[in-house]
Amino acid sequence: MTSSSTVPPAGAGRPATPAAPTGPVRPAPSARWRRWTRPVLVANLVAQIGIIVTGGAVRLTGSGLGCSTWPQCEPGQFTAQFHAETTYHQFVEFGNRTLTGVLSVIAIATLVLVWTDRTRALSYRLLGAVPLLGVAAQAVVGGVIVLLHLHPGWVSLHFVVSAALVSVSLLLLHRSGEGDGPPAPTVPPRTRAVAWALGALTAVVVVLGVIVTGAGPHSGDDEVGYRLAVDPALMSRLHAAAVWVFVAVLAAYLVSVRRAPRRVRSAAWLLLAITLAQGVIGYVQYFTGLPALLVGLHMLGSALLVAGTTRVVLTTRTRS
Repeated sequence: MTSSSTVPPAGAGRPATPAAPTGPVRPAPSARWRRWTRPVLVANLVAQIGIIVTGGAVRLTGSGLGCSTWPQCEPGQFTAQFHAETTYHQFVEFGNRTLTGVLSVIAIATLVLVWTDRTRALSYRLLGAVPLLGVAAQAVVGGVIVLLHLHPGWVSLHFVVSAALVSVSLLLLHRSGEGDGPPAPTVPPRTRAVAWALGALTAVVVVLGVIVTGAGPHSGDDEVGYRLAVDPALMSRLHAAAVWVFVAVLAAYLVSVRRAPRRVRSAAWLLLAITLAQGVIGYVQYFTGLPALLVGLHMLGSALLVAGTTRVVLTTRTRS
């Protein structure tokens, strides 16, 4: 007669497996913050372009000294205040300063979101500091402009720095949507060289455009019509010649990318549309006596031109 034994249940002697959670799994706080990165980077790019438009409004309305000092608007007051002797110039200038404050907040958010993303390469994270550093530099330049009573050299530098920040902001937005692997070309080397030539020509076109504006009736001072001692007509012709060279190189680029990936071709055609619109506005404003509204639209177009060219260059390579 054999002794009876109890058969152990399956899994006996092994540690119990924890039950799977029944509720939704929440992402870590850092992952939840990361979803705001792209919207903030888009807002940064839009604000960098917007500050060019409001800065243009300051120049076009002759409101550069609407606030007589800096960082205060008037001695003893930081904001524009309405009273019997107040002109609209003070509110135009203070409005531009207010947008600078908004841009500063966006730039801080950009720095926090990009720099704290430890999953990304250091080169990308360092880019996150550029908008804030640029805003700080622009605030200093703006203060110098007021204290030097709209010195034309500093006014021109103000715009050039803004254009550079638009380019970097577009680069930062583009990098946020790609990996950190080594860049791989999407077009042949010769085509990529043409894209870089477009970038160099954009810089020339923008700088000449700044000189043209500083030499014309919209130089930023309603009492001094021509603050740069150059011939406005000659500078306008040089500016137009640079634009025509840009158009010719862009046409060559469009031919060379006709079989390239779709995003390469789309970026090139968008740049062509921006360029043609800028050309139309430029010639119309020249032959109609430079109305302020058209000059303002031309300044907006210049910011879009910088962004469009930057996008063209970036699409000539990809990162895995």
